[in-house]
Amino acid sequence: MTKSPADAEATMIANLKENTGKSLEQWVKIAAAGGKSKHGEIVSLLKEKHGLTHGYANLVAHRTLKSGASDSAPDDLVAAQYGGAKAGLRPIYDALVKALGGLGKDVEFSPKKAYVSIRRAKQFAIIQPSTASRMDVGIQLKGVAPKGRLEASGSFNAMVSHRVKLESPRDVDAQLAGWLRQAYESAG
Repeated sequence: MTKSPADAEATMIANLKENTGKSLEQWVKIAAAGGKSKHGEIVSLLKEKHGLTHGYANLVAHRTLKSGASDSAPDDLVAAQYGGAKAGLRPIYDALVKALGGLGKDVEFSPKKAYVSIRRAKQFAIIQPSTASRMDVGIQLKGVAPKGRLEASGSFNAMVSHRVKLESPRDVDAQLAGWLRQAYESAG
């Protein structure tokens, strides 16, 4: 069964002490004492000075700053992304969730404030409502040349290599599903 964001986060928290020797509360105290006030600065500090992986450092940074998915209900984050002017994009999001869920039981959806991270063992895609009429799907496809609607990610998001722009649920087609499957398989 696909893990919910809350389940995935609970697993990370449960494994944190075993993998690092410290609990989440201990890491939050360390991060708070580090004197950094921005998310990226805290993540860098925890990775560089304390050797945490990016996932753990990100979790601790969110908890330290009381921001992001760690302090908001996942459904609330998604609802906020598709509220107001972007409400018309929700059917595209729903079609993507259905397609991604069909890739495997280990697909995890991790909503953030502005996008949803799609993970397996590591992040392989993101879903982001970019404008009132367009959604972007970021896909991690190392070694694949951009072509046609599979664009280089450019400044869209540094965590993915490519981007596909969607304007309708019909854009969630076999071609996009193939790219997502390729990224999913590489993330295992």
